Amino acid sequence: MKGKYYFNYLIHKKASLIWYGILIVGLMFSGCAINQKAESEPSEMQKKVDEFTPVELNSDLINQLSENQKKMLVYFIEAAKIINDLFWEQAYGDKANLFNSVDDEAIKGFLEINYGPWERLNGNKPFMEGFGAKPAGAQFYPADMTKEEFGKLGVDDKTSLYTVIRRDEEGNLSSVPYHIEYGEKIKKISELLEKTSGLAEDPGFKKYLELRSEALLTDDYLASDMAWMDMKTNAVDLVIGPIENYEDALYGFKAAFECFILLKDREWSQKLERFASLLPELQKTLPVPDEYKQEVPGTDSDLGAYDAIYYAGDCNAGSKTIAISLPNDERVQLGKGTRKLQLKNAMKYKFDKILVPISKIIIAEDQQHHITFDAFFENTMFHEVAHGLGIKNTINGKGMVRKALKEQYSALEEGKADVLGLYLVTELAEMGELGEKNLMDNYVTFMAGIFRSVRFGVASSHGKANMIRFYYFQRMEAFTKDEATGTYRIDFDKMKEAMNSLAKDILVIQGNGDYEAAKKLVEEMGFIREELQKDLDQISKAGIPKDIRFIQGKEVLGL
Repeated sequence: MKGKYYFNYLIHKKASLIWYGILIVGLMFSGCAINQKAESEPSEMQKKVDEFTPVELNSDLINQLSENQKKMLVYFIEAAKIINDLFWEQAYGDKANLFNSVDDEAIKGFLEINYGPWERLNGNKPFMEGFGAKPAGAQFYPADMTKEEFGKLGVDDKTSLYTVIRRDEEGNLSSVPYHIEYGEKIKKISELLEKTSGLAEDPGFKKYLELRSEALLTDDYLASDMAWMDMKTNAVDLVIGPIENYEDALYGFKAAFECFILLKDREWSQKLERFASLLPELQKTLPVPDEYKQEVPGTDSDLGAYDAIYYAGDCNAGSKTIAISLPNDERVQLGKGTRKLQLKNAMKYKFDKILVPISKIIIAEDQQHHITFDAFFENTMFHEVAHGLGIKNTINGKGMVRKALKEQYSALEEGKADVLGLYLVTELAEMGELGEKNLMDNYVTFMAGIFRSVRFGVASSHGKANMIRFYYFQRMEAFTKDEATGTYRIDFDKMKEAMNSLAKDILVIQGNGDYEAAKKLVEEMGFIREELQKDLDQISKAGIPKDIRFIQGKEVLGL
C-alpha cells in the first residue's frame, strides 16, 4: 500500500509541477501581451496629435517651373523657416527653452501644432503642467499691462499693426517697431527676398520682392501691397510678413508673422477671373440700407486658384488656412480691391478627410448627395470675396471699422464673410453667372461646413463666427434636427431668409462701429452649448480629424 500511495504521490507531484510550469509560462506570455498592448496604445497626448491628420504638401505644378523658379523656392523656404521662428516669439516666447524642458515626443508634436503649450482648438487651454491661461495679448504686450495703463500711454503708434509694447527697467511702457524688436531675423528675411528678386523672371513679381524686402526693414508695407495687387502672370507667389491680427486677442491691433509659398493653377484661375468685374454690382445688391454700402470696392480684385507648397507661422497654427483675401490694408482695398487666393490642394484635403466624413454623421441621408467639392470650393472662394464687400469706414465718424470694434472685429468680419459668401453664390446663380447649378448643394455643404469649422473652438475668430451663424440659423429654423437619427435637414427658403437677416445685422453693426452690439452678439452666441457639444462629441468619437497637418519642405518637393 505504501508503494501505491508513493506512486500516486509522485504522479500528483509531477502533474502539479507541470501545471505550475504552464501557469508560469502563461503568466509570462500574458505579461508580454499586456506590455505589448500598453506599448501599442497611444498616449492621450498622441491622440491629440493624431486629431490632425498628416498630409504631404506637394503639387504637380512644380514640374512646370523653370530652374530659376525652383531656386527661388529654396530661398523662400529658408525665409519661411525664419518667419516660423518669429511667430513663435510672438505667440509664446522662447521656443528652444520650452522644447528643452520636454522629453515626450508627442508633447513636442502637439507644441509644434499649437505654437505653444495652449490648445488652440480647445479654447487655448494649457495642455502642459505649470502653465496658466494664455495671455490675451500673446507676446505683443507685457503680461502685467492693464488696459488702463495702455490707455494712458501717449505714443501715436501704440495701436499700429507693426509695433510691440514693452516695459523698460523703470517700469514705463514704450512702443517698439517690429523691424527693431525682431531686427536680426527681419534683416535675414529681407536679404533672402532681395536675392530671390534677381532670379524672378516675371517683372511684377521682381518688383514686389524688391519692395517687400524694403518694407520688412521699415514696417511700411503699402507700396509692396500695391505691387502685390498688380501681379497677374507670375507662376510662383509669396505671401510673407506680419499679416493677420487674430493672435492679438486683447485688442486686435497687432499683426502676426506668416508665410505662404504658392504655385498658380492657371487653368482653374481662368475660370474665376470673370467674377472680379462684378464686385461693384454685387456691392449694390447687399441686403442693407444704401448708407451701409456706399463704398465702391476696387475693381482690380483678382480671383485665383493655387496649390500651397509651404505654410509657416500664423497660418500654420492650429487649423490650417485654405483661402486668402489680402491685403488687409483698407487703403489698398478701397483703391485696388483685394486678391482672393483659393488654396486648392489644401482645400481638397479638408474636403475629403474631414467634411465628407462629418456630413455622413450629421446631414440627413437624403440630403448627403448635396455635399460636393465644387460647392465647398465656391463657398470658400466667395467667403474671401465677401471680405472686400460691405464697409471699411464707419458711417458716423468713428473711423475704421477695425479700430471701432477692437477685439470683436475679427469674429464679426469672419461672420460677415461666411454669410455674405453664401449670399454672393446665391446672387450669382440667380444672375446666371454660375451656369447650371443646384443651390441646394451650396446650402447643404455650407451647413456641414459649420460643423467642420465650429470645432476650431471659442479661441478662434472663425470658430466664434460659425457658432453665431449656427445659433442664428437655428433660431430662424433654417434647419431642423431629427432626434431619432441625430441628423440635420436644411430648409432652403428659411436658410435664405436667415442668410439675408444675419448679413444685414452684421453689416449694420460694422457700419455703425457699434462695439457694444458686436460684443453682445459674440457673448450671446459665440460659444458651444450642450446640444451642439454632443454633436461634436459624436464626430470626435467617429475618429474624424479636427484638421490637417503638413509634411512639407524641400525634400517633399524634390528640390
